[in-house]
Amino acid sequence: MVSEASPEAVSEAVALGVAGNIMSRLDQLLAFHKEDPDDSFVRFALASEYVKLKRWEEALMAFNDLYEKDPSYVGLYYHYGKLLHGLGKPDKAAAVYREGIAVATRITDFHARSELQSALLEMEIESDD
Repeated sequence: MVSEASPEAVSEAVALGVAGNIMSRLDQLLAFHKEDPDDSFVRFALASEYVKLKRWEEALMAFNDLYEKDPSYVGLYYHYGKLLHGLGKPDKAAAVYREGIAVATRITDFHARSELQSALLEMEIESDD
């Protein structure tokens, strides 16, 4: 007698990658990037995945690549700045935050601007301690 797995169990197995030939999230993102190398969202997701995997140099390169290709992609600035700060590069992080604040202001994304201002202020306060 063969029992069928519930849809929830299958979804969980796929999410955990226990099914036989499931591609890793990184592999999927790399495949999406290969299909459309100009997709800023995929570039951002790829950079974020490298951060999650603690592959710092690749994360830096991916964020920098996104920055060079699409500097108006406001979502990159917060995460790129956090990565730089976490890697002991506060001056570069501050510059990234400031540029992100300018971009967010220009495109009137006040939520992003507020988050970037808060991150910059928090970093500056931390460095004063």
